[in-house]
Amino acid sequence: MTVFVPGITETDLKKIILAIQQLAAGRSNSVGSVTLTTGAATTSVTDRNCAAGTVPVLVPTTANAAAEIGNSTMYISAVANGSFTITHANSATTGRTFLYALHG
Repeated sequence: MTVFVPGITETDLKKIILAIQQLAAGRSNSVGSVTLTTGAATTSVTDRNCAAGTVPVLVPTTANAAAEIGNSTMYISAVANGSFTITHANSATTGRTFLYALHG
């Protein structure tokens, strides 16, 4: 679900229009997936589209990920240029996988 990003010197109107159409259709380069680190209390996510002030939104894709949210044990503890950190329960549970979207 990525979008074509024309360069700053792009002069081909068709490419510029394509990029606008893809953005209007909801495509974004600011999405990804993450699986929480087993046996650790934090998971760092590296994404070049993340910056200070970005709001990462997580959506569970597995039952274990949904349970982690239900336990109220996870939150976004840091957001920086190029990454964000999720603090969560230090658990041996595997498969706590989420999709994420970066807003802002």
